[in-house]
Amino acid sequence: MRSIPEYDLDAATWHRSSYSGGDGGNCLEVTHDFPTLVPVRDSKTPHGPALIFPASVWAAFLNAVRI
Repeated sequence: MRSIPEYDLDAATWHRSSYSGGDGGNCLEVTHDFPTLVPVRDSKTPHGPALIFPASVWAAFLNAVRI
């Protein structure tokens, strides 16, 4: 059985999209503190769980939604 590595996200610098409004709506935040990974979290629950994607997968997602 493979173990899932743990990452310390407490000291990460999180960034919200410039397209997010200031009304506290549905916003995602990402951190670029990990060269090969992109952690993503809900801005309304910053101490909640984060999804962690390989950087290449996150880039492919961004390219797909830009079309």
